[in-house]
Amino acid sequence: MKTDDGSVLVVDDNEVNRDLLARRLQRQGHAVTVAEDGLQAMALMRSEPFDLVLLDIMMPQMNGYQVLEHLKADEQLRHIPVIMISAVDDIDSIVRCIELGAEDYLSKPFNPVLLKARISACLEKKRLRDKEQTYLRELAEEKEKSERLLLNILPGPIAQRLKEGENTIADSFAEVTVMFADLVGFTKLSAHLSPAELVELLNEIFSAFDELAERYGLEKIKTIGDAYMVVGGLPKVSDNHAESIAEMAIDILGAMATIRTKGGQPLSIRIGIHTGPVEAGVIGTKKFTYDLWGDTVNTASRMESQGIPGGIQVTVATYERLRNKYVFEERGVISVKGKGDMMTYLLVGRKS
Repeated sequence: MKTDDGSVLVVDDNEVNRDLLARRLQRQGHAVTVAEDGLQAMALMRSEPFDLVLLDIMMPQMNGYQVLEHLKADEQLRHIPVIMISAVDDIDSIVRCIELGAEDYLSKPFNPVLLKARISACLEKKRLRDKEQTYLRELAEEKEKSERLLLNILPGPIAQRLKEGENTIADSFAEVTVMFADLVGFTKLSAHLSPAELVELLNEIFSAFDELAERYGLEKIKTIGDAYMVVGGLPKVSDNHAESIAEMAIDILGAMATIRTKGGQPLSIRIGIHTGPVEAGVIGTKKFTYDLWGDTVNTASRMESQGIPGGIQVTVATYERLRNKYVFEERGVISVKGKGDMMTYLLVGRKS
């Protein structure tokens, strides 16, 4: 097919003019469809694609101006270029057509050379616009993929700040609740699993945790081996961060009771929680990480590592915020590495 071939719709209520124009265009290599009025033309354009429309102005029922208005008001059709054709050759008519969105204007009778040149120019512009739209669509798809990937790595508000040009993102939060959850004996268990089985099991567990974090409006920070870290109260400040973390912790124990290895072996988990201030920010330039720092993070980690398998150990700070809504058991004073003696509690469940 020649490069200037196109699918052209000829709209004219005069049969002689319509057939003459159609034959001329077919000789030039175009695929031609004809319509005898505006209503038929609109129906055809909605049912099949066209690269160009040659549209007569003076027609009964629906004249060329009205067809052009309907065409340009339709999101699906407005991209089709239109050359207006008419025996009326006055400047007002030409201006009106251009204002309504026509690509060009030709007066009857046609000059064959001029007709071919105008049609070729319109088809070329149409092809360039189509290429541009394809490129923009592909660009938008790639941008959407990149944004989804960024949102998988960073919290939404933080990703937005990065896109807006912030180079250094570092914030202080007066009070958040941090939770660590770690699988008990998983290192020993993993020695008996193939790499694929190990990844599959961790993916099943952490995917369940991710769903819980999303349900309670919490922010997953990272996984470290078989440990999972999540926080409530940032990057969007909230008043119920401790309750949300408690709900997730209780549901984690429920979820773990249903998960088994392929050999049917049950799994156990330790959970530690602490409430307090943290610093949070983005580190890295090529591989971004949103992370937390401060004593609150270290203390929550200690609550997990020195906790009880199958239990949720919390500090006094967290206990004080939750005591009216949840049931606790006093574990007592324990020696915490780097912290000394600390009073701790075990979160047992929700109050009726």
